[in-house]
Amino acid sequence: MIDLRLLRDDPDAVRASQRARGESESSVDELLAADAQHRGALVRFESLRAEQKQLGKQVARAKGDEKQELLARTKQLAADVKAADLTVTETAEALRAAHLAVPNLVEDGVPPGGEDDFVVLKEVGLRPELDTVRDHLELGELLGAIDMERGAKVSGARFYFLTGVGALLQMGLFQLAMAQAVEYGLTPMVTPSLVKPESMEGTGFLGSHASEVYRLEADDLYLVGTSEVALASYHSGEILDLAEPRRYAGQSSCYRREAGSYGKDTRGIIRVHQFDKIEMFSFCRPEQSVEEHRRLLAWQEEMLAKVEVPYRVIDTAAGDLGSSAARKFDIEGWVPSQQRYRELTSTSNCTTFQARRLAVRYRDEDGKPQVAATLNGTLATTRWLVAILENHQQPDGSVRVPKALQQYLGRDVLEPVAR
Repeated sequence: MIDLRLLRDDPDAVRASQRARGESESSVDELLAADAQHRGALVRFESLRAEQKQLGKQVARAKGDEKQELLARTKQLAADVKAADLTVTETAEALRAAHLAVPNLVEDGVPPGGEDDFVVLKEVGLRPELDTVRDHLELGELLGAIDMERGAKVSGARFYFLTGVGALLQMGLFQLAMAQAVEYGLTPMVTPSLVKPESMEGTGFLGSHASEVYRLEADDLYLVGTSEVALASYHSGEILDLAEPRRYAGQSSCYRREAGSYGKDTRGIIRVHQFDKIEMFSFCRPEQSVEEHRRLLAWQEEMLAKVEVPYRVIDTAAGDLGSSAARKFDIEGWVPSQQRYRELTSTSNCTTFQARRLAVRYRDEDGKPQVAATLNGTLATTRWLVAILENHQQPDGSVRVPKALQQYLGRDVLEPVAR
């Protein structure tokens, strides 16, 4: 949720953020109205309660007709207080609904526009010059690394098996990523894949992204699309010591319905229903969040350099941020078979938006509780196998193993297997 004090003090800033996102400003006006109605209801309730308490003292001292009149007033006042209390509850619910409908404020400098309006910040690495280009699925089948046919047989479209060196390649990638995370002081975590509704709502995934989420109705639980959900909720309702940022690296399986992606990326493992990921997550003081965001991005770039994949960094446009992010940087790896860059990582600064929903706080220098900031960033995921296989392919169908991964696979080349 956004800070209501900011909304009251500078509603035009919130409206400007909505315009940058390409969203309606009416939700801002609705939130302002709901806030005013709730505050008015609180004032009326508190006024009536004060009158009720004062009247109780008068009744105790009164006698005769005066007492009877006061008792009659007390009865009416009790009904008024009960009605006012109900109005407070109703307006609080309306305020929460209106509050949840307004996305995070866009950070200054974020490009306006939609999905195609990103700004390329830099390109790193040389694209391979290949006479014959095999895509990752053809390479994966040659190597005995990916089995889409049996994935579909067992689970349906957009499911797969990683087999043999494919499984080892992912495990090695994740070991490399987790080793880097530990080197930089992040706490390694294996997180739940099923979470309660309040965890999903608290991180902002039940708004515009709700259609992407798998729900187990019988248990009222959700399958996460990222360990960000569990990590953000890990400290919900707590007051943290944030003298230094508190950082985690969570490994989990992730699940996405891919609603609305019919016909897109149906070949291979670029867009699938289940994949694995290591996600960095940070809690820090709000004034540290911009610097922390750049730090997460640098760690992502370090990982891409280790697996020797050409990439570019983009500053995502406001309309493509998602409701929780104030700013998001993506790293896109070069995919030779498509002759274009595809997203491999993203890192988002969610400022205080998630923590306010989840009641994650810290104490300032005066000992007063303040809302923390949260940030997230991918450190490795199954999709990286696409870029690794394609960028390191050899003419005979073998694939060179990046030097940093060789220790985990026990070889420097992945050879085709007999079919």
